[in-house]
Amino acid sequence: MMVQAPSRLPVPPAGPQLLVGERSGRWLRRSRRSAVSVPLAQRLPRRIGTCLALGFLAASLVSGSVIGGHVEALRRSQGEFHHMLARAFGFGIDRITISGIAELSEAEVLVAAGIDPKISLAFFDADEARKRLEATPLIREASVRKLYPGEVSIALTERRPFALWQVKGELFVIAADGTVIDKMDDGRFAHLPLVVGTNANHRAAEYIALRDEAGALAPRIRAATLVANRRWTLKLDNGLDVRLPETQPAAAVKRLAVLETESRILDKDVLAIDLRQPDRVVMRLTEEGAAARAEALKAKAKKKGGEV
Repeated sequence: MMVQAPSRLPVPPAGPQLLVGERSGRWLRRSRRSAVSVPLAQRLPRRIGTCLALGFLAASLVSGSVIGGHVEALRRSQGEFHHMLARAFGFGIDRITISGIAELSEAEVLVAAGIDPKISLAFFDADEARKRLEATPLIREASVRKLYPGEVSIALTERRPFALWQVKGELFVIAADGTVIDKMDDGRFAHLPLVVGTNANHRAAEYIALRDEAGALAPRIRAATLVANRRWTLKLDNGLDVRLPETQPAAAVKRLAVLETESRILDKDVLAIDLRQPDRVVMRLTEEGAAARAEALKAKAKKKGGEV
């Protein structure tokens, strides 16, 4: 016997359908799969495949550019890719402030810090730049700061060039304590006092103090050689050597200044002046000076002989 279902509750048709409401009398066809969330593990294979396809396409484009030399040419002209990307987003270096420089130029500081138009502020290593600057002989201390969105601030403390030091045929720029700053390779430090000889760099301040004692004669002193690590020999602008004593060299320099004022001793045919004895001055004459002196003595002796 067949049982008829009540007319107000119609039998839903066969298939994966859900009842939305009794009164509406309508049915919404919906897949059972849509009603249940699909696990991530089932969706990954499809996404991985898409990513692999896109990655293969990008790799093909990149390899083609590399083979064609385009990437290398772009890198040489615009810098590394991460720097280009950061600059494109507005993080380039638009302003650089440098303070504390005296002997160095702005260009030398930028080269030492590794800053050029191809880098970006986002990937600029301020600490590495500081280390590079402090490795520069003329720079004693450096500070480097990044100021977003586009500024780098550099503050320097330079080593003050004090004198030139010549040893074993090489010329160096030194600080007041004798520390070698750099080799002398340009003319910007040619005006500095010059000391010559082993360990003369550590006694340069002593030589400069002696120059100050010379008064008006000081500009004519060109250099000083430290002899046997004990005493100084001054070299004057006319090539004349002045040997100073080991003790009280300042007093000897003052004697030289007096001799020049009273006797114009530096204008005579003299090769060297020895001031190592406090009670006498010993002079070594040039060949012309020695010959002239010999003639003068001969004439004087002849004159005395005639008088007798």
